[in-house]
Order: sequence, then structure tokens, then C-alpha cells
Amino acid sequence: MRIALTCLLSAGSMLASAAHAQDAAPDASDRFSLGQIIVTAPRFEGVGIDSSTLSSEAIYTFSRTALDDAVNLMPGVSAGNSGGTRNERLVFVRGFDRFQVPLSIDGIRVYLPADNRLDYGRFLTTNIAEVQVAKGYASVLDGPGAMGGAINLVTRKPTKELDIDVRGTVNFDNDTDYAGYSTSAMVGTRQDKWYAQASYARSFTDHWDLPNDFTAKVPSLENGGARDFSRTEDWRVNAKLGFTPNATDEYALSYTHQEGSKGAPLHISDTVTTPRFWDWPSWDISSLYFLSTTALGDRATLKTRAYYNKFDSILRSFNDRTQTTQSRPYAFDSPYEDRAWGGSAQLDFAASDADTLRLAFHYRHDRHVEFQTSFSTTGVPSTEPRQTQTEEIFSAALENELKLTPDLTFTLGGSFDWRNLIKAEEYGAPLGTSGASVLYNYPRRDADTWNLQGRFDWQANDALALHASLSSRARFPTIFERFSQRFNTAIPNPSLKAERATNAEIGGSWAQGKLRVEGALFYSWVDNAIFNVLTPAYPCTASTTPPATPRPGCALTNLTQSQNVGSGHYYGVELSVSATLLPGLDIGANYTGIKRDLDYAANPAFRPTGVPTHKGFAWADWSPVEGLHIVPNVDLASNRWTLFTATPASAPQRYYRTGAYVNAGLRVDYALTEHVDIGVGGRNLFDDYYTLTDGFPEPGRTLFASIRARY
Repeated sequence: MRIALTCLLSAGSMLASAAHAQDAAPDASDRFSLGQIIVTAPRFEGVGIDSSTLSSEAIYTFSRTALDDAVNLMPGVSAGNSGGTRNERLVFVRGFDRFQVPLSIDGIRVYLPADNRLDYGRFLTTNIAEVQVAKGYASVLDGPGAMGGAINLVTRKPTKELDIDVRGTVNFDNDTDYAGYSTSAMVGTRQDKWYAQASYARSFTDHWDLPNDFTAKVPSLENGGARDFSRTEDWRVNAKLGFTPNATDEYALSYTHQEGSKGAPLHISDTVTTPRFWDWPSWDISSLYFLSTTALGDRATLKTRAYYNKFDSILRSFNDRTQTTQSRPYAFDSPYEDRAWGGSAQLDFAASDADTLRLAFHYRHDRHVEFQTSFSTTGVPSTEPRQTQTEEIFSAALENELKLTPDLTFTLGGSFDWRNLIKAEEYGAPLGTSGASVLYNYPRRDADTWNLQGRFDWQANDALALHASLSSRARFPTIFERFSQRFNTAIPNPSLKAERATNAEIGGSWAQGKLRVEGALFYSWVDNAIFNVLTPAYPCTASTTPPATPRPGCALTNLTQSQNVGSGHYYGVELSVSATLLPGLDIGANYTGIKRDLDYAANPAFRPTGVPTHKGFAWADWSPVEGLHIVPNVDLASNRWTLFTATPASAPQRYYRTGAYVNAGLRVDYALTEHVDIGVGGRNLFDDYYTLTDGFPEPGRTLFASIRARY
């Protein structure tokens, strides 16, 4: 601990000597406007936790270095844990999951072509300008798939001739031992007709501790203290070059590359399911993209985006928890090589001062390649031939914004999406066949769907704004949902249809002097929801080459298949308030209440998991003297449904409620100079023990010390 503090203070001395008298506090113009999506709620300044935007200041103040943890501050958004050996952090927007809420960086979709099982814990927030969240009503102009909303990370851009921001944090565990660090740096320049910037962010977790009152149930799986296999490492670089020839036009080329690795903690008590000793040595994403906006005369504007994305990852399975040998049938190396390219164009035309028409077209080409290496007791590994899945996604959108009166605006939009499946290869013995493994193609099925939405916005007076919206959006199922055999336990369904949600909302905001209030009521009807359902007997076949021919008297049973059999309702309320009570004392709080009723007839026991019924966040920012900020805060949530996994295959599924918590946090910052701040703080200060998903507890008490310098 002394070594870590010495390094931190030494860094602070160097940063302080480098800082000069120029004010470096970023303002609203540090947001990369070309990379923003359409969100409709007002933005308030200060700490910056609004219904649809989360500022970089809030991310830093509450020490939220990963995306899932950061957006959990916002009303209507909750973070979770996938459980299992995938060890993925999840985000739910008004109850909708990662498949139904697209994630973008600067408006460029981050999509994993095989299964889109994004791990939100891998996306760092320390060098971005803001997070945008569109909930329920997500504009059709921003692209397909936003069934329940959309999340967008907006990177920063420089605001002055020399713009520098450097941050560092050292983390400590429950026993004040070194637990990891995070750091970020940004340097840029803004000139008359161009700007340039480079940024770097890194987060390393050596381990995190379980709460002290954790009692080991199965010590061979987890014995307490430092959580086994909790080590993670992530870093990201971004470089941006922009050209601003005049007051209306802007052109930018941006490159982002991030790399990650993570362990996979084990279930703390499941002795029924065979443990999987998995490790993720790489989880890497790269993106090169061009964005522009060009004025075409006085009434038209053309916006374009073009991109090339790469996603490369490796999942490794080992013999045992030592993770040193691979010589058993369940040991493997599974690499993914994914590529995507495409773009969009949007034309905005102001037919009059009161009527604006917007047209957009999106195209995306996805290619997924996998080739697993399997191991056995013979010591001779075998590698599959490369299997490729390729498809294209198109979307054509139209939106009209009409000012019915100077204070009342009606927006009507719609889009048509279609998907072309080009190739879907698999290697193995086709389901229901016997014999040698072969490389074969699944049946190809294309699909299309529509989206429609409308919204009223009324500026009742200078303080009060009200809105009402209705939006029907759909999302196509992934390749995994359509074709994965899930280790020979599932039947492919090439004809799987799109899921759909119809989202209704009424809400408003009121800002008067030092008081700001926002609220919304929302209701969603969910149709064609995809469930993995038990199927009737499936015919075996004698042929080893598709199309297979049935073999009389043979049937495979206890298989599942993805089907559009679910429906339900999500509904709830969001409230948030912030105020300046006294000079030097600001407070804020938000609350979300949500109920999800989602089921299908074949499984009356099913419960939608991962989302608490009640969730809230409250904070205060007290500055008793100039330069000192004391920020107590509290996260709280009620329990949520989770699935009990330690159940024999022959027994019915059992769901139960878990995850209630009240986590206290504190941050104290002091400005050493006008440009250098130091801070200390902690999360889960009372060492609360809780789990968000069956068998996977969350971290106990954590402490940190940080420094920030700006020029």
C-alpha cells in the first residue's frame, strides 16, 4: 500500500509542475457532436446525471470506470451479472437486455455477429465525454435493432489550443491491500479549421475481495477473501482528426482500439453442475470510422458515417482450476474472428421553419469466423475447419418533425429493416445424424420487419416541458439464437422471427432556479419474445451429409429450440430531482420502479431475471471551503429474480429472489492547485454481502486514492 501511495503522490508532483494557469475544465463543447445519437430529454449541468445523459464529471465523481457500473447511476437503467463462467456484466434499460438495446461508440454500432453477448464490464468510461441512453423511444434515424432503447458512448474532442487531461486511481481491497489501478490521459489541440486528439485509458484489477461475512459453502469452489479468478485487464486508445472548414461543416476520422482479458469466477456452491474452468485471454475490439456533416444550402444537411470494425476473442477451457493443462474432452481453445463494415447517410431538409423532413439509410455487413481446437487424453489436439457466418442488415428510415405551434412539436417516424443471410456454416455431425463430422450449411432464411413511432413535445413555459410518445420497434435474432446447437442440446431454427416491443411513455421536466425535476411513466407490450423451449421428439437420420434422411424408429429427445412463444408487459415509473440547497451544497436523487410480466405457456414457473423492482441513487456534494468537495452517496435496490442453477437435469427449474442491497459510498476531493485535484474514497463502505445472480456474490468494501490534472 505504501508503494502504491508513493507512486500516486509522485505522479501528482509531476502533474502539478506541468500545469499552468490556463483553465482546463471541460465544457459542453468537449462532446464529439458528430458521434452523438438522438436523445430527447433536456441536459442539466453540474454533476450531470439526467434521464438520458451521464456526464464525464459524474463518472469521475462516483468512480465508475466500467460502463455497466456507470449507467447504473441513471434512472431506468440497471446493471447485472450474467453468472456462469462467461463472467459478463449486463445492462438493462427499462427491463430490456443487451440483445434488445444496441450499444454504439460515437454512433457506430458495436455488434458481435455470432451472439452479440456484449460484456459491458469491458468498456471503459474514464476518457469519454458522456454516455447517452435513449429509453423506449429511440429514433429510427439512428439505425435498426433498438427494440427497448439505445446506449451510445460519446468520445471527447479538444476545446482549446492545448487540451490535456490526465487521471490516475489506485484501488485497495477490504484489507487495504493493493487491488489494482485505473488511469487515463488525453491530449489534443483545437485550431481554427481543424482539431486533433489522442487518448488512452487502462484499468487493471488484480483481484477484488468478497465481504468479510462471506461463509464458504464449498471451499473447493470458493473459500473467501480475494475472489478466485477475479483478475481483469482492459485498455483502450482513441485517435481523432477533424476538419472544420466553416461554421456548418465538420469531417472527422477516428480510430479506437481496445483489448481486454478476464478470468471467470466459479459458482460458490453448485456441486450439481460440472464446473467449467474457463479463461478469456483476449477480448479485443477495433473500429476505424469516418463521420461528417455538410450543409447543402440554407435548408438541407447531409450527415454520413462509414466504418470498419474488428472483434477478436479467445475462450480457453482447462482441465481443472489450476488452468495449466488441456488434455480432457471438455478442454478447448475457441477463437472468434469477426469483421463488420458499413455506413449510413442522413439527409435533413427544412421544408419551412416549422417542418423538417429527415431521411436515413443504414447498411451493415457482418462476418463471423470460428474454428475450435479440442483436446483429449491422447494428447493430440484437433482443430476444426474455419466456419463462416455472413449476413447483411439494411434499414431505410423517414422522420418528419412538425411544429404545430411555436411550443408544440409532433415527430412521426418509421423505418423498414431487412436482413440477408449469405452463409451459415457449421462443422460436426448434423443433428440427428451419425458418422463423421462434416462442414455443412444451415438453411438460409432472410427476414424483414418494420418500425413506427410518434412523439409530442410541449414547452409549456420556460420551466416546464412535457412529452408523450408511442414507439413500436423490433430486433432480429442473432445467429446464435437461430443456429447454435448448444453443445448438441438444441435444434436450429432458421425461421426464427424478430422480437417486438411497443413502448408508450408520458413524462416531463421542470427546472426553476436551483431546483430541477424529471419524471416519466412508461409501459411496454412485448410480443414474439424468444424463449429456448423443450421440443417434441426429433427424428434421427442415417445420412452424414445434408440434407439428412430420417432413420425409422429413432428419435432424439430432451432437446430445446429458440421459438417466438413469449409475450408480456413491462411498466414502471422514473423520478429524479437535483437542487442547490445552499451555496456549496448540492443534492440529487433518482428512483426507478419497474414490473416485468413475461412468460410463455409451456413453462409457468419462468420469471424474467436480472432487474430489481425498485432501484435508486442519492448523493450530496458539500463544499465547506473552497477547493474541498465531500460527496457521500448511496446505491440501493430491492431484490430481483434469478435462476437456481444447482438443479438436476430431471428436476424443474426453480427461480428465487435475490440481490437487495444498500451500498454507501464516499468521495473527498481537494484541489491542490487550480489544475490538480487529489481524492480518496470508497464503495460499499459497510461491506454489504449480496448477489445479483445465483452463486456469484458482488465485491465487498473497496477503497481508492486518485489524482487528476488538467491543462
